[in-house]
Amino acid sequence: MKEMYPSLAIFILFLISTTCKGQQANTCNVAPKDQYIEVGSDTEIVCETSCIRGNIYWTLNNIRINESWSNTINSSHTELSLKNFTHHSATLQCHSADTRQVLGGTTIRTYTKPSKISCMWHYDNQEDAVVPQLFTCNWEHQNNSSLKISYSVLVSSSQVNQSEICNSHVTTCTSRDIDTSDKIHFMGNLIVTVRARTAAWEADSDPYEFDPYSILKLIRPQLKVTVLSDHLLVKWNSPIPQRESHCQVKFAKAVSDGTPEKVVNKTLNSMYKVELIEKMESCCTYKVSVRCALVKAPWSDWSQEKTVLTKLNESDIQLQLWRKVAKQKNGVRKVHAMWREIPPTCQDTFTYAIKQIAYKEHTTGVSYTDTLCSSSPCVVDVNQEAHRIILTVFRNETLLAKDSVYVPAVGQSLPQVTEVQTSTMEGVILVSWKPPVQPVRGYMIDWTHSGNQYNWKESKYTNTSLIDLLDKKPYNITVTPLFDNKTGYGTEALQVCSTVGDPGNITIVNVQAYDKSANVRWDTKSQEVCSDAVINYTIFYSAQKGPTLNVTVDGTKHDIFLKDLNPGTQYSVYIIATALTGTTKSSERLFETKRFDPRLLTVLSVSGSIVIVLVLSLGLCCAIQWKKFREKPVPDPGLSSLALWPSADHQKGICQAFTNPSESNYDWVYIEELQRTSNPPLAIGCNPAIEQIEEYTDPATVLAPDIQNEKPAELVQTQHLGCSEESTALISSENGTFNPYRSQGSVETVPAKMSKQYKCLPAKQEKTAPVTVYVTLNMFEQGLGQ
Repeated sequence: MKEMYPSLAIFILFLISTTCKGQQANTCNVAPKDQYIEVGSDTEIVCETSCIRGNIYWTLNNIRINESWSNTINSSHTELSLKNFTHHSATLQCHSADTRQVLGGTTIRTYTKPSKISCMWHYDNQEDAVVPQLFTCNWEHQNNSSLKISYSVLVSSSQVNQSEICNSHVTTCTSRDIDTSDKIHFMGNLIVTVRARTAAWEADSDPYEFDPYSILKLIRPQLKVTVLSDHLLVKWNSPIPQRESHCQVKFAKAVSDGTPEKVVNKTLNSMYKVELIEKMESCCTYKVSVRCALVKAPWSDWSQEKTVLTKLNESDIQLQLWRKVAKQKNGVRKVHAMWREIPPTCQDTFTYAIKQIAYKEHTTGVSYTDTLCSSSPCVVDVNQEAHRIILTVFRNETLLAKDSVYVPAVGQSLPQVTEVQTSTMEGVILVSWKPPVQPVRGYMIDWTHSGNQYNWKESKYTNTSLIDLLDKKPYNITVTPLFDNKTGYGTEALQVCSTVGDPGNITIVNVQAYDKSANVRWDTKSQEVCSDAVINYTIFYSAQKGPTLNVTVDGTKHDIFLKDLNPGTQYSVYIIATALTGTTKSSERLFETKRFDPRLLTVLSVSGSIVIVLVLSLGLCCAIQWKKFREKPVPDPGLSSLALWPSADHQKGICQAFTNPSESNYDWVYIEELQRTSNPPLAIGCNPAIEQIEEYTDPATVLAPDIQNEKPAELVQTQHLGCSEESTALISSENGTFNPYRSQGSVETVPAKMSKQYKCLPAKQEKTAPVTVYVTLNMFEQGLGQ
């Protein structure tokens, strides 16, 4: 860094410039102008005050400075000392204390020097390990200036003087000169300095010292990988055998399955040979690479990747044979045997064979034919007895592995687990159960979402976690206890979903709009079995130019009445269903309220229809009654007759008809007692005695004339009159005038066809004067109706 002028030099220069202008000149000014200083350094500023009298004060960015920082040199010059100046850019001004007039000012800007230098000596040709061709340095520099900065990297050593090896306008620089080897070598440490230069200032960094071997980046190793049965052998050569170095071996599966890369660290000194202790998966393709570095030096680039396929390790074979037994049909059960297959990447020929042996015959030496299976699962038939399913695996006709599983007999009493519980958490199904009373060696858990493809695993605990499940699928899970050489019965858990999705799609099925309300109905249809249950529905509705309102109902509702709507207004409505897993929104639907309530119009229409029907019915009834009134015949007195009828109190007996009176061709007889002062009494001593007989033709002893032939009805009744054989005529035809009431004798008989059965009840006989009775019966002519 270039040192700044001392304050004395500044003052002398300022004094000389003032003297040159004339000692009599009254000037005020601040010097030096537009100064650049390093961040954190000190500086002095002088203010000339010849143009004023009195004291002055300083401001920095319009903030008054402490007066203790100012020192009066003489009556016309005042010096300001700034310590540890860190402002990026600041304006300094000198003011008159009396008038506060600005006497002069200057701008002070700061700069920084480069820092944190790191260098690397490396190779341009990765195949040539003789002398590194490149020298690269990086550093940090805070550039607060708008000026263009150029950088130079200076290198020196105990053997070589300082020289510039590269230039740059950024904070990194690489030397590619063919003469770099003359300036940089392994003999002695290297001292590196970075110089920053602009048109206004220049700054050098602090010198950094490096050991050539600590900044040397080795060429990438040449790799050779040998595949063994259970591990890999990796070899490479060191470019500098006499130096201790560290190496890393990285290997990972060529097809990523989520397994992270593995890195093995080794410290080697000569010809390197690494035997990977980590167990490799059988028949799996791996990518292997190596990198090395000297002590404290940067890592070399990774070597070119070597891709290798591991061999089958017999200890890795875990068949894990299991079975699912279908229901019995015609005495035969189908057993689905399934196992873990040897990876198809293994470059060998493998054969699977299954043999089923009846358990009760297992010790008799009975031989069964093997069933060859190309892959898992394989179906074999067994009967109702207990069996053992045996699986054998051959490689090139050589037995490689063997496993077996027990199949219980139908109805066999075996223990099983109880209280199987399931729960779901972030796509993982947690299963727990209660063990049986008998001791077990483990449990087999199998699960499926389709009923065709099964997964299974063995556990020694009463709980397990099922992972790698398909999203939003229902799973059937079965837990079976395992014993030494048998299995128990499986217990199936309730179906459980791996994850639940958002609620189903919402469809607004109908909107019934009224004048001030609307009924909205919707339906939720789930596209997936494992959709989450709806907790609540929120119905949003709004007019075109109104606020959006909403109402929330619980998840069991599927309709709602929206109230307080404006008549004759168009509204939009949509529904959001909320569940624990998320929300679902329906499409928006428009509807318009009525100007009048349609229900009122319906009520008025129905009421009007009822009134019309009633009026029409009433009119029809009145018309019918009027017609009947108009058509009702008037009785003709000329068709009536008069007869004697004894009073009820004087009747010796009462006659009751056996027939239904409604069937009679005659009207009822109305009796009226009259005062007979003008008519002569009956003959004295006439005491009629009525003889009771069995047959009568009519309850009346006197009948009207027959309407058929206009002849008097004949009475079939025997009476013994004490006075005369005929009754006295009650109505005479005096004066020769026509009397419409004809007299009727008591001795006339009625034809046999008109006779009916009657019964005459005896009554107490008393002597009473007879009365005259008028009887009107069927006084209508034939054809006039009744």
